[in-house]
Amino acid sequence: ETSSPSLGKDKADTVIIGGGCVGVSLAYHLAKAGLKDVVLLEKSELTAGSTWHAAGLTTYFHPGINLKKIHYYSIKLYEKLEEETGQAVGFHQPGSIRIASTPTRVDEFKYQMTRVGWHSTEQYLITPEKVQELFPLLNIDMVLAGLYNPGDGHIDPYSLTMALAAGARKYGAQLNCPVQVTNLKSRSDGTWEVETPLGIIRAKRIVNTAGFWAREIGKMIGLQHPLIPVHHQYVVTSTIPEVKALKTELPVIRDLEGSYYLRQERDGLLFGPYESEEKMKLQDSWVTNGVPPGFGKELFESDLDRIMEHIEAAMEMVPVLKKADIVNTIAGPITYSPDILPMVGPHQGARNYWVAIGFGYGIIHAGGIGKYLSDWILEGEPPFDLVELDPNRYGKWTTTEFTAAKARESYGFNNIVGYPKEERFAGRPTERTSGLYDLLKSKCSMGFHAGWEQPHWFYKPGDETGYKPSFRRTNWFDPVGREYKQVMEKVGVIDLSPFGKFKVKGTDSVKLLDHLFANVVPKVGSTNISHMLTPRGKVYAELTVSQVYPGEFMLITGSGSELHDLRWIEEEVARGGYKVEIENVTDETGVLGVAGPYARQILQKLTREDLSDGSFKFLQSKHLKLSDIAVTAIRISYTGELGWELYHRKEDSVALYSAIMEAGQKEGIDNFGTYALNALRLEKGFRAWGAEMNCDTNPLEAGLEYFVKLNKPADFIGKQALKQIKEKGLKRRLVYLTMQTDNVDPEGNESVWHNGKVIGNTTSGTFSYSAQQSLAFAYVPTELSKVGQKLEVELLGKNYPATIIQEPLVLTEPTRMRLQRKGESPKI
Repeated sequence: ETSSPSLGKDKADTVIIGGGCVGVSLAYHLAKAGLKDVVLLEKSELTAGSTWHAAGLTTYFHPGINLKKIHYYSIKLYEKLEEETGQAVGFHQPGSIRIASTPTRVDEFKYQMTRVGWHSTEQYLITPEKVQELFPLLNIDMVLAGLYNPGDGHIDPYSLTMALAAGARKYGAQLNCPVQVTNLKSRSDGTWEVETPLGIIRAKRIVNTAGFWAREIGKMIGLQHPLIPVHHQYVVTSTIPEVKALKTELPVIRDLEGSYYLRQERDGLLFGPYESEEKMKLQDSWVTNGVPPGFGKELFESDLDRIMEHIEAAMEMVPVLKKADIVNTIAGPITYSPDILPMVGPHQGARNYWVAIGFGYGIIHAGGIGKYLSDWILEGEPPFDLVELDPNRYGKWTTTEFTAAKARESYGFNNIVGYPKEERFAGRPTERTSGLYDLLKSKCSMGFHAGWEQPHWFYKPGDETGYKPSFRRTNWFDPVGREYKQVMEKVGVIDLSPFGKFKVKGTDSVKLLDHLFANVVPKVGSTNISHMLTPRGKVYAELTVSQVYPGEFMLITGSGSELHDLRWIEEEVARGGYKVEIENVTDETGVLGVAGPYARQILQKLTREDLSDGSFKFLQSKHLKLSDIAVTAIRISYTGELGWELYHRKEDSVALYSAIMEAGQKEGIDNFGTYALNALRLEKGFRAWGAEMNCDTNPLEAGLEYFVKLNKPADFIGKQALKQIKEKGLKRRLVYLTMQTDNVDPEGNESVWHNGKVIGNTTSGTFSYSAQQSLAFAYVPTELSKVGQKLEVELLGKNYPATIIQEPLVLTEPTRMRLQRKGESPKI
């Protein structure tokens, strides 16, 4: 590849910074989609950094539902790239097998198989005999089962990038190297000045795809991207006679207990382990002192001692390795984010600044992410939901120490069993603890939510404490039932401080919210549930909106959605020139939820304000004092029971909590956690953002019509699209299922069957402590969505009978009160 560095232009629509496989894929996809003026800048040469030394594995498998789509697209693209560009890509597709050598691993494979039925990916659970037939060199005594993806394999990363580059140029993108970006300046109109030694380019948007240089690019605009380079090693052997004698190429093996991958490389084998947390090596000096200026295609010193136990495990699994010689050891930097997943999309706090960084598996992600980002840039919304890759899942709480601790853990846990409700404990707690953390931490099992610690469930004497993950019911099952009963029969208190909380005020606040939300704007002193939709009518977010003073609003969202939602709102403010102020008060505001039949009785002891149903109605908000502590109280509860959310200064949390607990002694007050909350909300038929609704669903199929006011005068985002969706009629609907199971409950994303075919998927599930059976939401075709319809739900490899029932299973407290007033007897 030869090119003399010149910019050739001083204006561009999109400037991509970094010429690894991800950046080049984005240039290719944007140009192919017809975007003019796509410019890529690479500081040394294409593929320098992590791309060129990657092992190049490609797999259809991913535990993430929509990440499977990214993998699928990448492989389908790589299959036809040579034909399209005339450049060989060195793509081998011998398939791959994940090996289960423990019963728990077999459960994990069954768990994953229940999530593949409604995908186009080919994936099979195979017997040890079939594993041996496909990979005759294995020690089959160690194998209980295999998870087989026939289309998997490996590709030459250098050739792949060059083919994408050829395609990008063919469609009109300009790829410049070596051109270093020396500075970035944002202008008041949202455009950027990209400074280089060869001059300045004005860009409508910039995309950081700079790999292990991504932190330096971020620093130019005051962002600290939580990324850290990890030393990844793999070894290549000399010719092995038994490999050479084979007629067909061996499938790629992933020995999960041994924590390594192994594939054929010519007539030898290539073997790459993931070392334990204690042994693996981080290049943390790059984080503190920056990447050495000249580093491009260099490698690290290899260290075979670090990987000896993996080599031994591999020799036991593939005995021919014992006689093989190592001819090459590669040790190079791979960038990790704290949770191993990349950060992809527009970044909050910097307008028109996008990222595609932190790829631990850049080769398999490159094709799909290039298409995904290109669609998002051109359409103004993501083509499907990938909130797990949202760069805004991290915030100021993500310190370098946290990033390093998490990267160690993620690398060491690369092949760990992926349980439902998984918790990982490195780097915790962060500085993001609620006011109650110290008081509660020894009394409960804590979960991690966007940097926060939040109680999942509470211990009582005789409970088996601690985190005991399982694919079946485990140590929290009975305690959660106890907390469920506490809220239904007495009163419970829950720490809801992780909610994202924004204040919006200013002359245009009403106008802005009317445009952003599909619901009407609540009156002063009122609260409602409102949804922000995308232009195509998908559910971008769900918030509660309260007008606390005239023209001043409080917006509340889920913990993981804080910056995801804030970025969308800020983008609209900038685009529409609205005169508003937005303040993110998430970290300084504590929230307590109090819910259950005695909630009013207890809170009334602490205030002069009349809390009776006539004076403080459902979905009202008021400023009041509880035990002399100022709170904004909203009469709302995700439990569906009588309850309030109490917003207050974080430093008042302990005093407020103690006063409420003290006042409720006679009524038998107690704590409850998020697991019980989930069971309560599902029984009431409440949807959750990220499960029943997201950027893959529209509010009509999700059963949210009540919150969508198509007849309101304001032209809210998504309104026109929604009218068309309504006219055309729905193809699928969210339904409410009960099912009889045995010691296993639905979690969400399981396959739903009818007449021997997969017809849909669950979105979330729980054990219903009132009905004493499993309960789930699921999407199914409209013609199969009637109450009484019999279906099946697959859990751990077994199909359980399920029936669509009328929702909700348990009526909410406001509905029960309304029916009582009419003289009807409501069902609990």
